[in-house]
Amino acid sequence: MRSMTGYGHWAYRADGYVIESEIKSYNNRYLEISKYLSPVLQAYESYIDEKIKSVAKRGHIEFSLKLRMLESEETLSLDKGLLSSYISVFSEIGKETGLKPAFSDYASIDGLIAHDKETDAERYKEGLDECLEHCLSMLDEAKDREGEGTKQDLSKLGSSFEESLEFVEARADELEEHYSKLLQDKFSKLSGDKPDQAVFMTELAAILVRYSINEEVSRLKVHLKEYWKLLSSSEPVGKKLDFLCQEMQRECNTIASKSQLVEINLAVVNMKDNIEDIREQVRNIE
Repeated sequence: MRSMTGYGHWAYRADGYVIESEIKSYNNRYLEISKYLSPVLQAYESYIDEKIKSVAKRGHIEFSLKLRMLESEETLSLDKGLLSSYISVFSEIGKETGLKPAFSDYASIDGLIAHDKETDAERYKEGLDECLEHCLSMLDEAKDREGEGTKQDLSKLGSSFEESLEFVEARADELEEHYSKLLQDKFSKLSGDKPDQAVFMTELAAILVRYSINEEVSRLKVHLKEYWKLLSSSEPVGKKLDFLCQEMQRECNTIASKSQLVEINLAVVNMKDNIEDIREQVRNIE
């Protein structure tokens, strides 16, 4: 069992530059990846997505990869051919006007001085891979560590639910006796001390079919068995557990609507409270 939340950070230093990486993961129903990449590293966007997907199945992921230059990555180059042409033109102008060109006249010439910037993404591939490896490893460990803590909490809640369900199952016969006595008292008032047994049994059977909780208890036991199975699984189980909780909640609501015994109703309240706590924890796992 793995949590959806985690954090990782790593920095790679090389001659002339540093790559800083950070990854954060939050709860989310689906997998969403949000990234900030320095422009020269954007060529690796799809590559980074695939790496992240290898460690995350659900959650909102925020990943940043920033390139910081320790030395200027810009170089200046002079277009000597263009310069030669302007020198010739300025010389002709000087002959005609007697004026000499200033340095600013040359500096303002578009394209004479070129600004060359490093744009080879391959240069940073090694640093990018190291940052990804360590960031994702830290995220992976955090998700496993937090997931183990969540699993322990879910185990306690499951045990509490199971105890309450066993109590309800043990009192199911008492619930049937309760309705039998209510019906018998009603018949006695209407027909005297000796009610018509055939009519009585027919009415009792109809009531027990309507108010028996045996089927709900049986389904809850099946659901609980699946619950323990999912808790021991190494696969992402968050969505399955959430759906299972909905089914368990439905059965508990049905039992509560049928029962008139305070003891059973109190146990069902505890079961429903356990389910709400379970669902809260399930929101944190993949």
